Amino acid sequence: MLLAFSVAPTTGDESGGVAEAVAAAVRVVRASGLPHETTSMFTTIEGEWEECFEVVRRATEAVVAVAPRVSLVIKADIRPGFTGQLRAKVERVDRILGEQNPA
Repeated sequence: MLLAFSVAPTTGDESGGVAEAVAAAVRVVRASGLPHETTSMFTTIEGEWEECFEVVRRATEAVVAVAPRVSLVIKADIRPGFTGQLRAKVERVDRILGEQNPA
């Protein structure tokens, strides 16, 4: 499964930033050992159902620890029998784009 999620406090610091709280969540993801990628809007992890949702739960708890209210968004691609899709899906698209736009 690929699971993309975004967890953040509903209020930020004096500038409106949420980076400190988000860093606490990303710290949990990195410690999990699961393949992952963090972008400006989401963190995507790859693993089995139980391990992915455990990481999301712990990451959410890390943000709850520093904020009275938290927003959580989850999107999952559930495809039993497939692994390594965090990179493979992007590589397939890049390969198609490379064929259409030769260098």
